[in-house]
Parts: sequence; structure tokens; C-alpha cells
Amino acid sequence: MEIKNTPFTQKHIALGAKMAPFAGYNMPISYTGINDEHATVRRNAGVFDVSHMGEFMLKGEMALDLIQRVTSNDASRLKAGQAQYSCLPNENGGIVDDLLVYCIEENKVYMLVVNASNMEKDWNWISARNTNGVEMHNISEKTALLAIQGPNATKILQPLTEPDIINLKYYTFVKGTFAGVDNVLISATGYTGAGGVEIYFEDKDGAADKIWNAIFETGTPQGLKPIGLGARDTLRLEMGFCLYGNDLDDTTSPIEAGLGWITKFTKEFTSRALFEKQKAEGVSRKLVGFEMVDKGIPRHGYEIKNAAGESVGVVTSGTQSPSLGKAIGMGYVRPEYAPIDSQIYIQVRDKLLLAKVAKIPFS
Repeated sequence: MEIKNTPFTQKHIALGAKMAPFAGYNMPISYTGINDEHATVRRNAGVFDVSHMGEFMLKGEMALDLIQRVTSNDASRLKAGQAQYSCLPNENGGIVDDLLVYCIEENKVYMLVVNASNMEKDWNWISARNTNGVEMHNISEKTALLAIQGPNATKILQPLTEPDIINLKYYTFVKGTFAGVDNVLISATGYTGAGGVEIYFEDKDGAADKIWNAIFETGTPQGLKPIGLGARDTLRLEMGFCLYGNDLDDTTSPIEAGLGWITKFTKEFTSRALFEKQKAEGVSRKLVGFEMVDKGIPRHGYEIKNAAGESVGVVTSGTQSPSLGKAIGMGYVRPEYAPIDSQIYIQVRDKLLLAKVAKIPFS
């Protein structure tokens, strides 16, 4: 498979980024090192190229109806300028993907933002259920996306745009001119828990260059730096945000994953009855956060055991937390091991290392 480039790939290479294939794209993993980049975002602001994400436009009188049937959250509550986190359940109670739903025009025009690795799968899944002629456009290839994240992100970017982005409420967005480029969608969303915005725009007439250069001309004197996907992963994990392919997949239900809050039983949608049953009767495993007590780093796929050495679950994500200076992880465990402070053991090679279930976000 040919590796794709984003509009910013050459800039990453010129800046000396460590590059690697990710979801079919040549992406920057780190520039100066994950810990340094992580600290930049937590304390100041950093720029992520996330142009590999997928964007679908759904238009027409029945657009909302289609979204309501295929997603777990209630998109009818969205007003123009609002976004929500949701997921696409499959027919066996698993998750096709997690995604963002943007309401561009109430009941008529929506943008879905999906994970890069699931783009084709999601498109096919939604298309197969589009029985009422909703106009669907896959605009992923021509859409560039930068996430400028951190406590100072909006303050740094405000001079580049007319709309008030400093006071933009979480999960709302505005459209306007940004760095002289028209029709830019600026959204108070992100995957770091550090505040900031994501900006979507069509890459035409040199827009990507213009926007990237303007951001760094304004931001570099204020300590803004480019950030790779390595720090994106450590930042999201400290917040307990799920990563598709690790913490969520075709076999995990939103109820098991602690995503009951995006699973609304006020409407009909795929696997609704199954999720209602899980909510009422309980689940056989739950996604929890944990921190290591013994020295060692938990990794995706490691077994979770109890004191007797019996398998009680599996690690889905793990890292050494740069902000907290300790090893943290997430994993699915049997419900009796899910309460905060429960002792569990992570099998690292031939050793059982003690860990304890911790509150998410980690602190």
C-alpha cells in the first residue's frame, strides 16, 4: 500500500521530525522527544498535524435521521455550531468506530470526523444504511486538520482570526477567516485535555502553507512548537481518552468502555436493545485506569491477573506518564476488580507486577 502524505509532511521532514507510517500516512512521531513535547502542550501550546483523520459531509432532509440510526449519542440535541462525541455501534454490540458529529446546519448539514484507519470501513458502514438518499461526500482527501492544543493555544491564535476563539465553549465551533484563508472551521475540541482548538480547512490555493506559516510566525516567539503523535498518545492516556484499536474495537461495547454517557436510549439505533440489557444487568468486563505500584511499564496486550495468578483482564493502553512521573495504563477487567484502589497484577514477561485501579483522568 502506498503511504500517503498530508499537506504538511514536507514541513515535518524539514523540521527533523522522526517519521513513521501511521494509518496509511507518513506522520511525525516526535521532534525533540515525547517528554519535552508533552510538557509543551500541558504548560503552553503545541501544534499537531492530524490531517490523516477522515471527514464525511452528510446533507439533506434525512441527514439527521441517518446519523440518529447509526450513532449511539443523540445528535438531535445539537444546534448549529455544536459538536458531540459519539460512536458507531455494530450489530453485535461492538464499536465500528468512535467519532465526532458536527452540526453545521440543524437537521440538514453535518460533518462526521472519523479515525484515519477506519475511514473506508466507516464510509461503507454508513453508506449501507443510507436508505433515504442522504447526500454523502467523503471530503477527507482535501481537508487539512491542525490541532493547536494547550492552555495558551487560543490566546496565541486569536490575532489570526476574527471570531472570538478565546471564549469558545468546549465542543462548540465557529467558521470564519483564519490567517487570510476563508471558510475555516475552528472547533474547541481536541484529544489532549489541555484545552485549545482544532482547525479544519480545504487545502487549496496554498492554504496549508499559509496557515502553518502564520501559526508559527505568531506562535514561535511565544514558545509554540510542533508536536508528534507520540506525545498525542501520552497526553490522551493521562486523560483516560480511548484510542480506537487499543481501548475500543469491534468487540468492545460502549457500556463496557465506560461510554454510557454517549449511549442515549431516547431513540432507536444499532444494538440499542443489547446496550440497554448491559446497562440493566451489568457487564462481564469494564474498562478501568490503573497505575503501577511495582516498577514496570504496562503495554497493549499484557495480561491482567489477580493475586492468585488467575487472568482477570487485559491491558489496552499503557505508558510512562510524563506529567505524573509514573507508569499508567487502561485495560478491561472483571467487574469485581474495577473499584478504585483494587489491587491487580500486570504480567510483564515472567513477572507479576503490582498495580492499583485509579481514577480517570489520572492525577
